[in-house]
Amino acid sequence: MAEGLVLLILVLVAALIFDYINGFHDAANAIATVVSTGVLPIRTAVLLAGILNFVGAVTGTAVAKTIATGFAAPGDVTQSVVLAALIGASTWNLITWWYGLPSSSSHALIGGLTGAVVVHAGVDRFNWKTLFQKIVVPLVVSPLFGFVLAFVVMAITLWAVSLGKVKPRNVHRGSRFLQLCSASAMAYAHGSNDAQKSMGIMTLALVSFIGTAGTGVLPHWLEPAGGTEIPRSVILACAAAIALGTMAGGQRIIKTMGTKIIKISPLQGFAAETSGAATILLASSFGIPLSTTHCINACIMGVGAVKRLSAVRWGVAGNIVGAWVMTIPAAAMISGVSVFLLELAFGSK
Repeated sequence: MAEGLVLLILVLVAALIFDYINGFHDAANAIATVVSTGVLPIRTAVLLAGILNFVGAVTGTAVAKTIATGFAAPGDVTQSVVLAALIGASTWNLITWWYGLPSSSSHALIGGLTGAVVVHAGVDRFNWKTLFQKIVVPLVVSPLFGFVLAFVVMAITLWAVSLGKVKPRNVHRGSRFLQLCSASAMAYAHGSNDAQKSMGIMTLALVSFIGTAGTGVLPHWLEPAGGTEIPRSVILACAAAIALGTMAGGQRIIKTMGTKIIKISPLQGFAAETSGAATILLASSFGIPLSTTHCINACIMGVGAVKRLSAVRWGVAGNIVGAWVMTIPAAAMISGVSVFLLELAFGSK
C-alpha cells in the first residue's frame, strides 16, 4: 500500500513536470509570430500566453477523457505504465526542444502510452482503432486543414485590404492590433487542448491506484467521480503547470517558428494564428488530442504560400516534418524500455 502510494505520487509529479515542459516547449505555438513581428516583447508575450493557457485549460475535459479512457482499459494501465509514458514523452520533448524542433507534445504522450501499454499488457490490449481515428487521421488532416484555412484567410484579408485601398501605414497599425487578438486566441486554444492531456494521464494514474487499493484511500477531492470524471483539483493543477511552463518561454523554438520557416509580417501572423486557433478549438470540442504544434506550423506555411511557394523555407519545414514522423515511435521506444525497468524495480503495479 505504502509503496503504491509512493509510486502514485511519483506519477502525479511526473505528469505535472510533463505539463510544465509542454508549456515551455509549446510556448512558441501561441507567441512565435507575435514576437518575431515585434508586436510584443517576449516576456510580455509569454506572460499573456501563460494566463490565457490557464483560462483555456479550465474550460473543458473532452480531450482529457479521451486520454483517460480511449487508448487502453483502466485495468491494463498500472502506475508503472503511466510513469513510463510520461518518461518517454518528456524525454522526447526535451530532445526536440534542445535542437529547436517544434515536435508534438501530444503525440509524444500518446507514443509514450502506446509503448508502455504494449510492453506491459501486449499488442492486443492497446486500442489501435482510437489511435488511428483520434491521432493518425488528425495527424494528416489537421495540418492540411490549417494550411488551407490559413491560405484562404490570408488571401481574403489581402483582397479586402486591396479592395478598400487601405494605406500601408494603416494596414500595418491595424494588423498589429489584430495579431495581438489572434495570439491571445491561439494561447487560449492551446490551453484548451494541451493541458487536458496531462489531466487525462493523471486521472488514469488515480483510477489505477484506486483499483488496487480500493476507494476511500485518497482525499475525496482527488478521487475521480463516476469512474473517470476528471477531479477539479487535477484540472487546476494541470492548468497552473502549463501556464507556468509557458511563462518560462521556449526561445529556441520561437526562433524556428517565427523566423526560420518564413519571414512573417503582422498581417500574416494574424491570419496564421486565427486559423490555428479555430482548428484547435474545433478539435478540442470533439475530444481530439490535436497537435497544436503541427497546426500552427501548417498555418504559418499556408500564409507564406499566398505570397509565393518559395517564400516558405521548405528545407526547415522538412526537418520539422521529420521530427513529427519520429515522435510517436521514438517516445514509444523510450517508454517501452522505461516500463520494463520500472516493473523490474517496483513489480507490475
